[in-house]
Amino acid sequence: MKIYFACAIMGGRGDEAAYQQLVAALLADGHDVPTALNAGPGWQAMENSPDPTEVYRRDTAWIDQSQVMVAEVSTPSHGVGYEISYALGRGKPVLCLYQRERKVSKMLSGNTLPGIQVRAYGEVQEAIELMRQFLAAQ
Repeated sequence: MKIYFACAIMGGRGDEAAYQQLVAALLADGHDVPTALNAGPGWQAMENSPDPTEVYRRDTAWIDQSQVMVAEVSTPSHGVGYEISYALGRGKPVLCLYQRERKVSKMLSGNTLPGIQVRAYGEVQEAIELMRQFLAAQ
């Protein structure tokens, strides 16, 4: 399955280790993740275009081509919020994962649109299991 993985880029990289583990699990399970580089230090290569329009077109095309989105939302990010809304607007199922001790926007946790799930996790392995359950249901 083609999966758009969304995570904070400019908003902070404190959760990069979790991003890497989540994407590694998706790849190990045989999924295609066009944004895999965003999970690790390769994010800089993904964002090297000085043209914001180019980044927007590339990322929205990847969302359009993906069957689902998985977003790690523990770190607030304008871009991730926009990507979630964009995906939902196109009928893509979205799983938002966040670390249990963090607070997330009520625009996510209170969202009643069909297709979105917002789930808290403790250890990253729990998040991986939540991802696998979400993907199995698609």
